[in-house]
Amino acid sequence: MDEPVTPRHAAQTDTPTPEERPRTDDISGVDNMLEEGAPLEPADLRDVESGEDTAPAAAPDAEQLELALAERTADLQRLQAEYLNYKRRVDRDRELVRENATYTALAPIVEVLDTIDRARESARSLGSELEQGFSAVADQLERVVANAGLVKYGAPGDAFDPRIHEALSHIGEDAEVEVTTCKVIAKAGYRIGERVVRAAQVLVVDPAGS
Repeated sequence: MDEPVTPRHAAQTDTPTPEERPRTDDISGVDNMLEEGAPLEPADLRDVESGEDTAPAAAPDAEQLELALAERTADLQRLQAEYLNYKRRVDRDRELVRENATYTALAPIVEVLDTIDRARESARSLGSELEQGFSAVADQLERVVANAGLVKYGAPGDAFDPRIHEALSHIGEDAEVEVTTCKVIAKAGYRIGERVVRAAQVLVVDPAGS
């Protein structure tokens, strides 16, 4: 007797195979893109899978902008102050270099000017004038050194100042003066700016009763 044939599908269970199981991962983003009809790009899939937020970063608020502006302003003010200090130093150094060069060039000429002064004094004591040619050269030389910055100073009646005068001797008292005073100028003084090239050599008198 023939055995009954068992239908093939009777041995199968209701448990679905792995291929038939629905995917549980979230692909709603892809579904949305497909529903909207937009073409999919690899970058779209990466963004959906990684869950990255593509929203733009929030703009800085007013307080942050004011703080950044204050910092930049302080930096600019500091740079400006540093530049002004640098410029002052450069100007001061440039003036010092110029003054030193003038001093080096003109200091030896002081002795020549002393010779001219002695020649004038001798001529006056003799009741005459310097020879015309020599006088013209002397005047020109004095103008040149004066224009270069070498200034002559010292005259009878000047108050004695130990910073710019060298007292060779005290020659007594004088009732007409109130402070120690230059009475006789033995040698004129010379200076360049505030720098003394040579102190004036003088004879001084003191006030009466000092």
